[in-house]
Amino acid sequence: MAAAKENKVQLNLKNVHYAVLNDEATPDYAAPVPVPGAVNLNLAASGEMTPFYADGIVYYKSSANNGYEGDLEMARFIDQMMQDIWNNQLDETDKVMIEKADVEAKAFALLFQIDGDANNDLYVLYNCTGTRPAIAAATSTETKTPTTQTSTISAAPLAANYFVYARTTADTPENVRTNWFKQVWMPSAEPAAAKAAADSAPVRAEAESEA
Repeated sequence: MAAAKENKVQLNLKNVHYAVLNDEATPDYAAPVPVPGAVNLNLAASGEMTPFYADGIVYYKSSANNGYEGDLEMARFIDQMMQDIWNNQLDETDKVMIEKADVEAKAFALLFQIDGDANNDLYVLYNCTGTRPAIAAATSTETKTPTTQTSTISAAPLAANYFVYARTTADTPENVRTNWFKQVWMPSAEPAAAKAAADSAPVRAEAESEA
């Protein structure tokens, strides 16, 4: 069977979702929620290169992986995300959205799709925080140009397993792709742990029989 083709280029950002991180230790997430209107995502790697000098030269270099940081630009952040992530409150009587200064933003997973020339790459950033979107607008002129909203996203490693992000490849099974935006993807089992458990099973059984 012919090998699947990798993308040569990236073409389009779409299918942005968020999933509230309920418990980082597990980790546990709420179901992903779609946010229509993706415009731009630009995340730069976060972490410094630290040189160590010896013998009059750079003897060793270490690079810290602190995740990514950058901007997510949307046509508009939906009201549900404003409530779920930035804890805005909806007045039940008058249906007015209220932002309060004494609440904390929630961590979340950010899921999205980048189209390619051969297939679509699906991403999940596991542990994100975001700044509140700015309030901006402009007067109408001869042309109507929508005003977008931007949140600065910080994507840090998860404390439980140090995962920063996951991405599909050309060989990812179709069922994984189909379910990508239904729940936050995690490996079904840690390979090393699963192998260790399997290897220890015959030893335990033999010890019990001898006893």
